[in-house]
Amino acid sequence: MEQNIVDKIKVNPDYQELVKKRTAFSIKLTIAMLVVYFGFILTIAFDPAALAVPISEDSVTTIGIPIGMAVIVFAFILTGIYTKRANGEFDDLANKIKESIKDS
Repeated sequence: MEQNIVDKIKVNPDYQELVKKRTAFSIKLTIAMLVVYFGFILTIAFDPAALAVPISEDSVTTIGIPIGMAVIVFAFILTGIYTKRANGEFDDLANKIKESIKDS
């Protein structure tokens, strides 16, 4: 009986829409994070002097520190964006799928 439910879910158009939307959105966010992260890492590897510039004349802190912190904050922001969409649109589609399976 459980395999029957799985088969019903897999052919449900709402399920296919959910998988398609969630996968596309996740890939976009993943690419954004990888670009930011590897951009930072590649800058460290190939042009460390660019990040070694002090914030001000008498500062010991370099521009690399706030940029590194910005990479971390960017990851938190992307997590928040995904969570907001998952709790809204994706949950609505999942509930719609549950209701259609209950009815059949």
